[in-house]
Amino acid sequence: MRTKTYRFPPPPVSAVAIAGSTELYAINRIFCVGRNYEAHAKEMGFVADREAPFYFTKAPAAFAASGATVPYPPGTGNFHYEMELVVAMGAPAFRVTADAALAAIFGYGCGLDMTRRDLQIASRDKGRPWSLGKDFESAAILAPLVPAKECGHPSRGAIALQVNGVTRQQADLSMMIHPVASIVADLSKYYHLQAGDVIYTGTPEGVSALKAGDRVVGSIEGLGEIHLAIGPAE
Repeated sequence: MRTKTYRFPPPPVSAVAIAGSTELYAINRIFCVGRNYEAHAKEMGFVADREAPFYFTKAPAAFAASGATVPYPPGTGNFHYEMELVVAMGAPAFRVTADAALAAIFGYGCGLDMTRRDLQIASRDKGRPWSLGKDFESAAILAPLVPAKECGHPSRGAIALQVNGVTRQQADLSMMIHPVASIVADLSKYYHLQAGDVIYTGTPEGVSALKAGDRVVGSIEGLGEIHLAIGPAE
């Protein structure tokens, strides 16, 4: 039997560092929670939905590591940051309860959900998916993951972001409408979650536009910092 080969080389594996380890965490899927902080929902012109979280996705190819310089993306004039707590799954989870959800989590990290806001709003207003606004190259920035056995399961603690040294976002994880365990339990109703799946859990208020030359530093208490520089458009 002839060995099959690929017509084109397979894409490289997207993988994020693990703090204090030489191992990498291979990213399988990227899920994102929308409007999970009351004040952010208001600044976007909405009343937050407290009944259940809602989701959008990004491709693993959208990953970029903390410390990267990314080009100002094409097709937009309103490029936004969104600082978020990221959950990294470490075990299968399907139809789990909130009480059981935390046991399936490997760790946590600081993330930036980068957004072409003008494209997102244009799609939203037409009732179309958000893909152009949310899923693009270097749209999912992630700092090294901290294993849960070292940091626990954060339910409170400062989350903040600065642009060029000026604080733009400042809140507490306890202000999330849907906490981590509830998000994992709800998402597991619709997907067979597994190790490699990461979940961006939403951003607090204070999102705003970036320009070429800006430097972003985000932080979450107990998880360290995330760094990003914005380069010129290609």
